[in-house]
Amino acid sequence: MEKIDEHRSFGGVQRRYTHASEVCNCDMTFSVYLPPLADTRRVPVVYWLSGLTCTDENFVNKAGAQRIAAELGIAIVAPDTSPRGEDVPDEDSYDMGKGAGFYVNATQQPWARHYQMYDYVVSELPSLLADEFGTTLDLSREAIFGHSMGGHGALVIGLRNIDRFAAISAFSPICAPSEVPWGHKAFPKYIGDDKQDWYAYDASYLLANADNPEALPPIRVEQGLADNFLDEQLQPHRLEEAADKVGADVTVHRREGYDHSYFFIASFMEDHLRFLASHMGVES
Repeated sequence: MEKIDEHRSFGGVQRRYTHASEVCNCDMTFSVYLPPLADTRRVPVVYWLSGLTCTDENFVNKAGAQRIAAELGIAIVAPDTSPRGEDVPDEDSYDMGKGAGFYVNATQQPWARHYQMYDYVVSELPSLLADEFGTTLDLSREAIFGHSMGGHGALVIGLRNIDRFAAISAFSPICAPSEVPWGHKAFPKYIGDDKQDWYAYDASYLLANADNPEALPPIRVEQGLADNFLDEQLQPHRLEEAADKVGADVTVHRREGYDHSYFFIASFMEDHLRFLASHMGVES
């Protein structure tokens, strides 16, 4: 693992690393913010998953998360959105290939060799963090959140690993990718044509079919009502319907006038970090 960037921020430190990934068969990049408290004790970890076309740097540079993370004493880990490199397959479109890994484990060619983003986020990256930051990060206290495609990823990963994540939140998530154009484009190419295989990566389906809904972590969703993707691609009502079916703790906040951008994310970042921190036992 190699550190490629570092900046002091609100008494803590914002760093960026690259490392060889065995899961994705390429070099992967992630960012981590360590609050001042990490100098003296292990701190809980929140994972941020970004959306289509993004890298880890969009969140780091635009979300304004460092101030409140420093105050709360939590670390934020932000992986890239896909594998990268000359040998990594790609398409000439913003919603497939590089920058659009959809946090799935691809089973179809030519994607399967590299596009294993689910396993990367769930297994390989936390293992690397444990090895490299074991005296700094408390990986027994984790939460996860994200935006758009990353909101989809956070919901799916959180719902499939309820013993790991104390809480889940999302900005403008793709709530039912099996039912919308983004999923209809990406899922057949990554996972195949059998829709039953898609459901493992569909948060609304996972929620509606949860075996033990009482054990699910609380979920907070922020959705701008001026978001041009709202009706066609995001469809938070499907997540709400699934939550109502099983009695899950899901709250969707609809915000008049807000769009899909990082201006929206930054406006409510503090609310989300305080929500996640409170469920990890952090006093604010």
